[in-house]
Amino acid sequence: MDRQKIEKAIDRMTLMDDDFMCQVFDENYPGVELVLSIILKQPGIKVTDIRVQHEYRNLKKRSVRLDITAKDSAGRIMDIEVQRDNDGADVRRARYNSSMLDTRLLEKSQPFSEIVDSYVIFITEHDVLKRDLPIYRISRMIEETGEPFGDGTHIIYVNGEHDKDGTPLARLMHDFKCLRSADMNYPQLADGVRYYKETEGGREKMCKIVEELNKQTAIEIARKLITNGKLSFEEIALCSGLSVEEVKKLAEGESA
Repeated sequence: MDRQKIEKAIDRMTLMDDDFMCQVFDENYPGVELVLSIILKQPGIKVTDIRVQHEYRNLKKRSVRLDITAKDSAGRIMDIEVQRDNDGADVRRARYNSSMLDTRLLEKSQPFSEIVDSYVIFITEHDVLKRDLPIYRISRMIEETGEPFGDGTHIIYVNGEHDKDGTPLARLMHDFKCLRSADMNYPQLADGVRYYKETEGGREKMCKIVEELNKQTAIEIARKLITNGKLSFEEIALCSGLSVEEVKKLAEGESA
């Protein structure tokens, strides 16, 4: 993708684009605190650690890359995912993300009773659960009594379609879909958007990030086609956007 196309792509980006969102929130403690305080309805949350696009590896099974992982001053762990595609917010993915968080929360021999609360939060462009609610809070319960099970796991879906009723959550969803920082409600988010979209240094960083993401996507496509074994190097280069030399290096086990 040439630089002009990348620049235009950046102009169209909002916080609903997960890669862009991760850059805006990277080390942005006030921004992450704002999002969590509004969604959890807990003013004053203090975030002590932020990791963006952190991969939780599973040596024998599927690994998962989480958009934003945050830890607060109470030790609670939160995964914030942004999804424009409903398939990316499947309820069983929420379960899987939650389980992957749990595997990192206890040291060897540490009592199970000391495991901290965890939250998996999906912010979605559309109403994934189709009940026309602005937010869905899911926790385990005892079916026979209706009482909370109390295991400390929480899954939350935020419906991005509810962005016009003036509540703090609606104002937040409005900001997630804004193209310009000047149109946003919350400066904790607007400042990051302004930097990456409206300053020379920020746009240059974002261009490099997009270029690298495009290159990684092209490499993944080429590797799959090489493994398939039905196309020539020239055909794979045409499909992936890589050069023939880069495709040959991948076929030989080298980096493109």
